[in-house]
Amino acid sequence: MVKDEQVRILMRQIKEGSTFELSAAKAGMGISTARRYRKSGKLPRQRAVQHTWCTRPDPFAADWQWTEEQLEISPALEPKTLFEALQRLYPGRYQDGQLRTFERRIKVWRASKGPSREVFFPQIYYPGQWSESDFTRMNSLGIMIAGQPYDHMLYHFVLCYSNWETGTVCFSESYESLSVGLQNALWELGGVPQYHRTDQLTAAVKVANPDEFTQRYKALERQYGFIGGKTQAHCPNENGDVEQRHFRLKKAVEQALLLRGSKEFADRHEYEMFLRMMFDRLNAGRTERLKEELELLRELPDRRMEDYRRERVKVGTSSTVRILHNTYSVHSRLVGEAVEARVYADHIEIWYAQRKVEHLPRLRGESKHKIDYRHIIDRLVRKPGAFENYRYRDDLFPTSLFRVAYDSLSRNHSQKFATKEYLRILYLAARENETGVNDALRGLITQSLAITAIAVEEALRRGQAVSTPTDVTIDAVDIAEYDGLLAAREVLV
Repeated sequence: MVKDEQVRILMRQIKEGSTFELSAAKAGMGISTARRYRKSGKLPRQRAVQHTWCTRPDPFAADWQWTEEQLEISPALEPKTLFEALQRLYPGRYQDGQLRTFERRIKVWRASKGPSREVFFPQIYYPGQWSESDFTRMNSLGIMIAGQPYDHMLYHFVLCYSNWETGTVCFSESYESLSVGLQNALWELGGVPQYHRTDQLTAAVKVANPDEFTQRYKALERQYGFIGGKTQAHCPNENGDVEQRHFRLKKAVEQALLLRGSKEFADRHEYEMFLRMMFDRLNAGRTERLKEELELLRELPDRRMEDYRRERVKVGTSSTVRILHNTYSVHSRLVGEAVEARVYADHIEIWYAQRKVEHLPRLRGESKHKIDYRHIIDRLVRKPGAFENYRYRDDLFPTSLFRVAYDSLSRNHSQKFATKEYLRILYLAARENETGVNDALRGLITQSLAITAIAVEEALRRGQAVSTPTDVTIDAVDIAEYDGLLAAREVLV
């Protein structure tokens, strides 16, 4: 088969004055073939006939019209779904081995007759103009805090021109998380870009009217002077810069964890310092473009906005308050009083008479409860009959040992006595020291001694150290024994 390069050699030899026979020989082709290419003046690929005909019968020709009709009605149908439908309609006509051929036919149909596809339009950004932010889940990295899986998210902020980025650990896509994360980013940056774009977050965009921002987000806009923007519904690609940074950040964190040799952190502070180090590394190569942005950023306001929402609630007769569809206990002395709840991203403060009286961890989700036995135990010991069917009874077992103690009392005594005795133990934990009472219970249970409030109090007063299941004692090693082994070896030699 003659190639294009052979014809080029033939033409070049003829042009240089070689005889026709010599030129054909140098090009590696026969005289008649060389004469044919000289006459046509075309290369082999230019003379090739386009292959537009089928080399074998189309096995789906009889039912292709039906297939096209189904694709026009529902373009999202997968080839395998349609193929299996044909097998059911015409048993024995189509075999499993024909699936790949059918998939290729549908691929060609979609490229030539199917609906148009999503098109991504690259954007040009200018210094100091656009910033983007979004929440991303970090659970896939397998972070552990004090031996427990750390279920958390990250509020991620990016400047579109320089790709400078930062983030704040959070636990939900709430307005409080958005406010804290955005303000942390702007104060760390030292200025405010002209625009800030988010996804269709309920924390910023009204659910009932997706074209409008919430009042609190508008207040944030006014405070810092940026213009808010949002993506269209179901179009996260419009926030493409921060979406791409999600992937790259997680990849970098994953690699750093491998180098570190552990995904375990002692506490949240240590983990946040690790993330801060990661952001510093990622931003190290963006200093030049960041300088351009910093020169054009707007000034920060005099102070930050409040990072919390205020709610006025009344303490019910059960010594609880209802905040954002969750139940929290407060001290029984506040029953019947109106208090102010300041809801932060990860905790709640209860204020009364301009004083903070409680600091509570914020529950995630809805219809959950957080009851602190210290708030109600002084009342409960006076009404022990309320304990057995108390709605939140499980919250009154601070540790597993308290539960074991109660179960042991219930087995060995009447229910009334067991309840009174357990509540006395719980009252002792609230009044004295929960950790000390827990250790005292461990000692009594380990030694199979009778569990009573008096026994627990006596153990607490003695202050005896109780070994925990993780305590391991290793005898000191006498190095002289190894010298003896070496001496014995010398004798044998």
